[in-house]
Amino acid sequence: MAFEKLLYTAKAHTTGGRDGASRTSDGRLDVKLSSPGGPGGGTNPEQLFAAGWSACFIGAMKVAAGKMKVALPPETAIDAEVDLGLSEGNYTLAARLNVSLPGVSRETAQSLVDAAHQICPYSRATRGNIDVAIRVV
Repeated sequence: MAFEKLLYTAKAHTTGGRDGASRTSDGRLDVKLSSPGGPGGGTNPEQLFAAGWSACFIGAMKVAAGKMKVALPPETAIDAEVDLGLSEGNYTLAARLNVSLPGVSRETAQSLVDAAHQICPYSRATRGNIDVAIRVV
């Protein structure tokens, strides 16, 4: 894809796959990796994906809130769940984002979530590729 304007490039060096390690070029992230449910004290790609998507989605909600002239509460939070499973013999993902917007009406919260789902690059990248459920809780 050709960008009109490149905003950022993340660079990570990973060794050993799910039972290895990963470190970003700037050293800000340096993690041990472990397979889900397996031995080892590391994180796994699904946890990293859940953290990345939920952080990005909150950023997208901030953009949407600004456009809608709505104040996003400081207690805004997302509980993200990313499943790893098998479907027809292939590994696949599914995800749920449970969005908490305390003090925001249900209707406004749903409008913010819907708008953010159109803005967020993670949402755009996964759309039509994995099962996704985004709920206001």
